[in-house]
Order: sequence, then structure tokens, then C-alpha cells
Amino acid sequence: MEIKAKLSYLRISPRKVRGVTEFIKGMQVKQAESHLKFIPKRVSRYLLGLLQSAVSNAQNNFKADKDSLYIKEITVNEGSPFKRSRPVSRGRAFPIMKRTSNINLILESKPAVAKASMAKKAAETEKKPAEKAEPIQAGPPKSKGFGGKPKSIKPKAPKEIVKGSKIRGLTQKIFRRKSF
Repeated sequence: MEIKAKLSYLRISPRKVRGVTEFIKGMQVKQAESHLKFIPKRVSRYLLGLLQSAVSNAQNNFKADKDSLYIKEITVNEGSPFKRSRPVSRGRAFPIMKRTSNINLILESKPAVAKASMAKKAAETEKKPAEKAEPIQAGPPKSKGFGGKPKSIKPKAPKEIVKGSKIRGLTQKIFRRKSF
């Protein structure tokens, strides 16, 4: 099922809006909301409102769960511009186009098959018998490494964005000063 929401005549140029919409396309709703809250672009506030409107439409009209929704499609089209003029020398006027954007958002819920398979996996893990517990040791816990030697546990560092990553290039494009 598709849930649609539309924002018409947003007073921001479509070129500026497309940079942020490309970033959140395909994300789950919760993930997109958290990203939009921290993107330092003016359009993110309006996109967050549009996303929340679409989610409330899904919950009210289709009884859909917020956790199962993702952004299937988001398109930004050019709306009708406001035409203004700027005075220049010798009494002439140059046109100014105050551009507007029309944004169409389509949400879709993930298929119920995935939920059923997750429930089946959870049931299987509950049915497994408990493994033998190791005797309690005083001091910090240690795991056995290769060959039965004790190995100390090291905390993992968060994943870094590698140079060839798609996300890194997109974020650089969005947050670059002269990209718009």
C-alpha cells in the first residue's frame, strides 16, 4: 500500500530541495526523521513536517505501523515562480524569478512476509535449550581466542565512512557551500 503526501509551492528553489531529498530517499521513516532533525539546511524543517504528515496519514487511514514504513519515492518538481523585477540603469528592469517547489512523497510499508519470518526466527531461538554456563571467575571477563588461549575483549570503534562510499560523496555534495 502506498501512502502519499504533497507539499505545494514551497518557497525554496527545487535545486536546493533535491540535495536533501536524494539523501533521505529509500530510508526508513524513523531513520529519515533523525537525519532531517540534524541537517543544517532550511528545507529539512519542511521535509520533516511533510514526512510526519505522511506518517500520520498512514496511521490514521491505513492503520500502518510507523516502524514498517520507508520512503519509496520522493520527487521535487518546479512550481510556478513568483516574478519580480530589479531596477537597473537608464530606467530599465531586469526580471527576478522567485522559484517554488512542489514535493511529492510516497511511503510504503515493508511486506508482512518479513515480519512473519522475524517472528519465526524469534520463536526458534526461544526453543533452543540453554547452553552450559561457565563457572564464575573473579575479575574481568575474558573470551577464549584461537587455540584456547585467553583473549582480552577490545571495544569496537564505530565504522568510518570510507573514501569510495556512496554516502560520503552525497554528504559532501549536500554540505558543500557552493553546491547550490
